[in-house]
Amino acid sequence: MPQSAPVLAVIGGGQLARMMAQPAIALGLPLRLLAEAEGVSAAQVVPDHVVGDYRDLATLRRVTDGCPVVTFDHEHVPTEHLHALEAAGVAVRPGPDALVHAQDKAVMRTRLAELGVPCPRNAVVASPDEVEAFGLPCVLKTTRGGYDGKGVWFVRSLEDCAEPLRAAAEGGVGLLAEELVDFRRELSALVVRSPSGQAAAYPVVASTQRDGICHEVVAPAPDLDPELGGQAQEIALRIAGELGVTGVLAVELFETNDGRILVNELAMRPHNTGHWTQDGAVTSQFENHLRAVMDLPLGSPAPRARWTVMVNILGSDDTEVGRLWDGFPHALARDPHLRVHLYGKDLRPGRKVGHVNAYGDDLEDCLERARHAAAWFRGDLGNESE
Repeated sequence: MPQSAPVLAVIGGGQLARMMAQPAIALGLPLRLLAEAEGVSAAQVVPDHVVGDYRDLATLRRVTDGCPVVTFDHEHVPTEHLHALEAAGVAVRPGPDALVHAQDKAVMRTRLAELGVPCPRNAVVASPDEVEAFGLPCVLKTTRGGYDGKGVWFVRSLEDCAEPLRAAAEGGVGLLAEELVDFRRELSALVVRSPSGQAAAYPVVASTQRDGICHEVVAPAPDLDPELGGQAQEIALRIAGELGVTGVLAVELFETNDGRILVNELAMRPHNTGHWTQDGAVTSQFENHLRAVMDLPLGSPAPRARWTVMVNILGSDDTEVGRLWDGFPHALARDPHLRVHLYGKDLRPGRKVGHVNAYGDDLEDCLERARHAAAWFRGDLGNESE
């Protein structure tokens, strides 16, 4: 039977693309995937996939041929290639003029300053003298290419600057210095916006990081001042509108000890801090991202339960390949309401290989259930109460 729905091209074969597949099936929306290798996470569940390099324009053209819209699992496609796809008539969502603010931290900081968005004090630096003039201690970040703690250094002396300066030079990217923020916790404001301008905001969540990797998310953020929460959502919606974002925008924030919020990072795609929405919201971030990029009416972002807790399952030295599947009998028998999402990825220490969601009316109960399950899957039950 001929397929009447348009085909959506997705660049990147990671778990975010994998988790787009399920709502795409429900919507009757066929996906075509550009995967970096055979057997990667999303390629296991998207039959129509091409293996190739997202940095190669000819490959991007081949994948998007016949697809009216293209979206992304990551933000690393070269900006000039995205402009070329647009010139060829493909709707790039989010578009390159928006996406560059998630690709380049220096561009992002400049634009947010123009918009009057509160951010940490920052400056582009290129030498130890410039870092010293900015002020130590500070955080140094490569302007492009960093994620999950990579490309980020906490420097307290001029000697500490050698590695980040060398890494930036070798990578041909800039280096951004930012103040060390005295923060109470990290928050995330996730919104979604369609090309027609419709937008929806999910509840602001609290996230906990370990070694630069998101470990745990609580939705909504406990004890968040309603005025501050509203400010966070307003900032995220304003950024999405001013930058012309299509799809999901995650605005990672610091809640400072003196009661302010500052924008830390932007991500223009489904985001780890929104994984709770799969089971805890009326419409998941993945479905709303698909709805947005195809310019369909957005679904409700309202929570289904009072609390939802997401805990990532990370590979460790003690995690065996078979252990993840073998974890189901205990985890599901212990907690029939638990939701487990595995990514089909090879196990490496610190690598995200899945997550669990627990929801309910009692926050401490949700925390205990999610932490226990994640610890069980990773074979590290000694740390489930951390």
